[in-house]
Amino acid sequence: MSKQQDKKSTENSETKNNADLSSIDSLGRSYATGKRKNAVARVWIKKGTGKVIVNKRDAKTYFGREILFNIAVAPFNVVDQKNKFDVVATISGGGLGGQAGALSHGISKALALFNVENRPELRVKGYLTRDARVVERKKYGFKKARKGKTYRKR
Repeated sequence: MSKQQDKKSTENSETKNNADLSSIDSLGRSYATGKRKNAVARVWIKKGTGKVIVNKRDAKTYFGREILFNIAVAPFNVVDQKNKFDVVATISGGGLGGQAGALSHGISKALALFNVENRPELRVKGYLTRDARVVERKKYGFKKARKGKTYRKR
C-alpha cells in the first residue's frame, strides 16, 4: 500500500469515526444520559437561547440553590457555549446534589455528541468521566456501613 492510499484510508476512517460520534436527530437535538450517585438524568440539547428545563420546571427554581445550578451548567462554560443551547432534562433518583451532578454529566456527553470538537476539552476537565463514588452499603452487625457497636470491657 502506498503512502497516499494509507493516508486516504486513515482520513476516511477518521471522518467515519467523527460521523459516528456526532449524533443529532431530525429535530436538531442531541441526547445523552448522565449519572451521579443514584441520580439519572436523561438530557436533550439543541441550539437555542440558553433555557434549561428540568422535569418541566425552570432549572433555577428546580434546584433552588445557585451553586447547584452552576454545577449543572458548568460544561457550557468549559466549551464557551453559554446561552447557545436549550436543555430539556428529566431527572430521577437521588438528592438535589446528585441530580445536579447527573445533569452536568448528561450535558457534557450531549455536547460531545453534538460537536466532536468539544470532546477533548470536556475530557481534559473531567466532565465526561462518570463519578463512581456511591454510598457504601450497611453491613450486618453494624449500625451503619462502618460504624460498629461500642466495645465496653466492664
